[in-house]
Amino acid sequence: MGGRGGRGDGQRGRRGDRSDVPAEADYEEKNVEIARVTRVTKGGKRMRFRALSVIGNRKGRVGFGLAKGVDVAASTAKATTQARKSLLTVPMVFETIPHPVIAKFGAAEVLLKPAPSGTGIKAGGAVRIVLELAGIPNVVSKILGSSNKINNVKATFAALKKLRVPEKTAEKTEAPETNA
Repeated sequence: MGGRGGRGDGQRGRRGDRSDVPAEADYEEKNVEIARVTRVTKGGKRMRFRALSVIGNRKGRVGFGLAKGVDVAASTAKATTQARKSLLTVPMVFETIPHPVIAKFGAAEVLLKPAPSGTGIKAGGAVRIVLELAGIPNVVSKILGSSNKINNVKATFAALKKLRVPEKTAEKTEAPETNA
């Protein structure tokens, strides 16, 4: 044996079967923004494409990815792969979010508030896409500050990460125990 350390299984740093990355079938993907970006070099301008993709299963799991590529298809594929790796679970109570939350990213600020059943998703722009794919049926939101789609998506995810289910509500939503 011996040698220089490492994994010892002959894999040499290759990524194995990633069980945490979900299968493609149950996740829906939406491209929030596709932009043509340029890099100026001494030989001229280099054109590339930047894609912002959000994926979700409409059952409480959602993720986003931002990537660049030589063409639109390549950048979209890279962004979707990145989104699959950044999935988060959104806590829900009575078909809405547990409490109001404000989050900021750059100059973009997003406010999310719980809403009664039957309200629907009252949100605009990039925030609406994230909340729809997350599967939150009733929520009210407001975009404050910047209208930059990338920063609004990042602020929305920061807000969703801040959400916590209170203990009292968590006990109510679980099935009651019977002492038999």
